[in-house]
Amino acid sequence: MTRNALIGLAGGGSLALLAGAFLFQSLGYAPCAMCLWQRWPHAAAIVIAAIALVLGVRALAWVGALAALTTAGIGIYHTGVERDLWEGPSSCTGGGDLGGLDGAALLSMDAPAIVLCDEVAWEFLTLSMASWNALFSIALAVIWIMAARLRA
Repeated sequence: MTRNALIGLAGGGSLALLAGAFLFQSLGYAPCAMCLWQRWPHAAAIVIAAIALVLGVRALAWVGALAALTTAGIGIYHTGVERDLWEGPSSCTGGGDLGGLDGAALLSMDAPAIVLCDEVAWEFLTLSMASWNALFSIALAVIWIMAARLRA
């Protein structure tokens, strides 16, 4: 495979994962804060891929790999929070700050939806969306690294 093909595959993979996240959101699976954090490196990887393909700068593949590893790391951290392996940010876990809302405000029909980072909203083969993101992102990082190391 050529470097451009690998970069296109990696950038397209991030595009597919980001599109999948928005699809799940449109189906009613509201994202938590950590889910949103995982989206940003994918958006960056898409832009990096586009720039790398247009300019032909090989070093950008290393930056793409860093973006993929960043979202994989956040996904692993999020998975650990979901599985109670470690504590997550107090702003989005069960014991967290509710932004100054009191009990009456929380029971109101007009209350904002609260999506907790330590609850698994959806899983497939016992893996949550955060876990799947981590696995696919590690695979994308490998593709980015292959593109960066390719001598041509």
